[in-house]
Amino acid sequence: MMLTLDTSDGRTWFKPGELIEGRATWHFEEEVEAIEVRLFWYTSGKGSQDVGIVRVLRTERPDTSGFREFSIRVPEAPYSFSGKLITLAWGIELVAVPSGETERLDILIGPRPVEVDIT
Repeated sequence: MMLTLDTSDGRTWFKPGELIEGRATWHFEEEVEAIEVRLFWYTSGKGSQDVGIVRVLRTERPDTSGFREFSIRVPEAPYSFSGKLITLAWGIELVAVPSGETERLDILIGPRPVEVDIT
């Protein structure tokens, strides 16, 4: 199984409201039920971890080899941030369903190309 995920211009920083455009590519040995491109955020650090899936683009019964162009609008919030106790990060994921195989591209969302520091 091979999964790749790229933004069309190679960027990994996006401002709120911007459009993320890219391509998801896959090759499977056997048929899969679906593939999903997901925009999501997640927290890490002390305490419980949270995940929020903002958008899912699903392709039912894809060919065993192929690609999908995608376009996802960045929400206005939350920004990527890093603090002493918790970090909130963003990613785009390509997921094979039902196996759960994934490829993730870490991205940064905010007004500047650095995480907001809340320490």
